[in-house]
Amino acid sequence: MSEHYFSVEPESPVRYADVTVRAWGHELVLRSASGVFSYGRLDLGTRVLLRSAQPDPAARSVLDLGSGYGVLAAALGLALPAAWVYAVDVNARALELTRANLAAHGLDNRAQVSTPAAVPPAVKLDEIWSNPPIRIGKPAVHELLLSWLPRLAPTGRAVVVIGRNLGADSYQRWLVDEGWSCERIASAKGFRVLEIRSSTGDLSP
Repeated sequence: MSEHYFSVEPESPVRYADVTVRAWGHELVLRSASGVFSYGRLDLGTRVLLRSAQPDPAARSVLDLGSGYGVLAAALGLALPAAWVYAVDVNARALELTRANLAAHGLDNRAQVSTPAAVPPAVKLDEIWSNPPIRIGKPAVHELLLSWLPRLAPTGRAVVVIGRNLGADSYQRWLVDEGWSCERIASAKGFRVLEIRSSTGDLSP
């Protein structure tokens, strides 16, 4: 079976490469590694996401969903100095990199980097940011989104980027059918940036 960036324990030999990322007025130097999404580069989807939307300065609890080597987690931590950052991934190598990259930027004292199951169920999030792992398949992505979107605070939002050729428009329709407000806030380089909110402003069960 071939190895994917969403493998839990990558077995390939580790190769490292530093990536310079400019995000929301900050320049970050982040270490990436083989076996983790977007090794040696900032992927185009995340670049579009960073250019198309900005975090709410009032946000105090934010999530990088599918952190990879921690681009969004680090960018959110620097942009929101009063926020607690959660970063989750299933890939052990990705989590190791995210921890190291947050520590390198002085953010490890207000972040939790973990598998999804380790985030306490009672946590409410002001914002979720994600370049979701679309290649795990549509049913799995549906399950992923439906497990995290209800954790948004009543006025919270999720901002996600999805390739048009990977079904962005069908995901938007599906989210609306599921009862969420889902607005396309940007479209560039073959990607859609979607802002997802509760359609009622009330996310309680």
